[in-house]
Amino acid sequence: MKSVFKGRSVRLTAGALAVIAVGAGSGMAGGIGDDAAAADSADDYRAQYHFTVPDHWKNDPQRPVFVDGKFHYYYLYNRDYDADPAANFGTEWRLATSYDGVVFADQGVAAPKETNANYDLWSGSTVVDEANTAGFGAGAVVMLVTQMDHPTPAQQANASGPQAQFLWYSTDGGRNFRPHGDEPVIANGGRADFRDPKVVWDAERSRWVALIAERDRVSFYTSPDLKTWARTWEYVNPGIGTIECPDLFRIRADDGTVKWVFGVSANGYATAEPATFAYWTGSFDGTSFTFDQSAPQWLDHGFDWYGAVTWEDPAAPLDRRYAVGWMNNWDYAHSTPTWTADGFNGTDSITRQIRLERYGSAFSLVSQPVAALADIATARTELGDVTVDGFLPLAFEGDAYQVEADVTWEIATNLGLQLRRSADGTRHADVGVTGTYAYLNRGQTGYPAGTWKTESRTPFDGGAGRVHLRILVDRTTIEVFVDEGRYVQSSQVFAPSGDEGIALYSSGGPAVFHDLTITEFGSVVQRPARAIGDFEGDTWGQAWTATGSFIGAGPSAADLRGRVGARVADTFVGGGDPATGTITSPEFTIDRNFLHFLIGGGDHPLGGEPATSVQLLVDGRPVRTATGADSADLRHVQWDLRDLAGRTAQFQILDDATGQWGHLMVDQVVLSD
Repeated sequence: MKSVFKGRSVRLTAGALAVIAVGAGSGMAGGIGDDAAAADSADDYRAQYHFTVPDHWKNDPQRPVFVDGKFHYYYLYNRDYDADPAANFGTEWRLATSYDGVVFADQGVAAPKETNANYDLWSGSTVVDEANTAGFGAGAVVMLVTQMDHPTPAQQANASGPQAQFLWYSTDGGRNFRPHGDEPVIANGGRADFRDPKVVWDAERSRWVALIAERDRVSFYTSPDLKTWARTWEYVNPGIGTIECPDLFRIRADDGTVKWVFGVSANGYATAEPATFAYWTGSFDGTSFTFDQSAPQWLDHGFDWYGAVTWEDPAAPLDRRYAVGWMNNWDYAHSTPTWTADGFNGTDSITRQIRLERYGSAFSLVSQPVAALADIATARTELGDVTVDGFLPLAFEGDAYQVEADVTWEIATNLGLQLRRSADGTRHADVGVTGTYAYLNRGQTGYPAGTWKTESRTPFDGGAGRVHLRILVDRTTIEVFVDEGRYVQSSQVFAPSGDEGIALYSSGGPAVFHDLTITEFGSVVQRPARAIGDFEGDTWGQAWTATGSFIGAGPSAADLRGRVGARVADTFVGGGDPATGTITSPEFTIDRNFLHFLIGGGDHPLGGEPATSVQLLVDGRPVRTATGADSADLRHVQWDLRDLAGRTAQFQILDDATGQWGHLMVDQVVLSD
């Protein structure tokens, strides 16, 4: 970071600088160069402190669940994504874990497509079934998800099969899911659109509630066990565009009032409203929702905050929630330059903390970036109080930072900041306020090609003469939090990598940017998880070797509780319990923090011969080991490998036992952070 400002109070005016004309609510106007959206080098467009998919494609976030002290965040992922959006577009669920909602660790695909007769997986929601209502075990993570009901090959190709709701479950803490058969638990019933189930627990009535989007309506269902559902009510709104990704939750306001909030992702453009997350406050009686008012409020007013999800803060579940949205828009989802430049397409908003506050007789949700964002700050420059009367470039360059200030004025009519500004000043995104609204304008940048969506706006009272601006800038995104966060605007901005300047401006009089602070953030880009063995082929795996009874054998289709995919490594296949030998992976470098796998079978630990055990070999010697529990159920094991970083290792399955439970079952060996 570079700054020429050192004092606590500095007056800076336009002076000899030329003042660029102010557009009508659009910040400082200017031209755009022909190369504004061109990428200069690899990774030009990968966000640094926002969540991005490791490769290929992501879209809808799925509500995280809190398991084993960390959030399990799922999202729709397409490993087959290419430049033709009409081809290979089936999605599955990928998992990333996080302790704070800022730094994520990729865990790979948790629910793979083409696992059952219903092809790919679309949006849904997971719950932790603490009371074992579904019968998969206490604490099982259960997913209700939209799939096509037995689609034909033609329907698979164009995603036109009948949409229905299917149950999947995980017995390893939400790392891996398998389908509960091929039949839906909520059938279609002849609807063209029937998707995105959101499941919540109704503690007052001890039953589950599901909301399902049906284009112009949301249907409500109840269930005692996640398997049998009854339709109870529907909300119809034909004037808000296609409705998707519903939400329902309780939250306590700052005055102590407890409200229910009902939300949907919807297209409000027909009524000059956003296409983000619409919500209503009200009450819920276990069957239907009663609205405080008919018109929705919007949790974000930008162009790129869609398919959003909210989830409770486990430390204060009734008082605070978190929220995240997909920073893209279906109008131009496949034209983002991240794909051609960097081989991925999919970025999320920053995780936000949301609260409910009272404004007069009404209630509104307010948003702020999650507090843990401060933990990844790498530099902070306090510029003090800066007065601008016209136009003023700052001596700063950067593309991953936060800028924050309290701004005051008396007669100014338009003021704000140019962000991602080119060296010649012709390209920039503008954030500012006028007499009646706050705005985010990306029209002078390489904003998404082919769209008219250049300036978003929120209500603002310019007569107050004061505003607090908190603005998050990353390589492809800008998020604006006005005052306490009642109004937020989030949009993609595809500025070239060299456009990294900031300038302040005011029109019609001076403005003072008090306590102007720029905070830079470090990278939280994930290292992709890496499969060492999934045992889905006819052999143990490429370059895996076997000895004894397991030479020439391969994975089996044993239907084990906790199995991932169609097959597992089961040493019973070599000739039953009497079979003995080893199955060993090729060498790999320990370049992630943890090794995960699923194990079942005989309880014969290494060192107490004969053994049924798996071990991590370094220099040919075991440094980690695990065994079965005389059970056919596969359980999850995690080895911490941070002390072995950079070493070369092998994963080995050893079966020397020949008596009862003299075999071992292993599945899904994965390196991850």
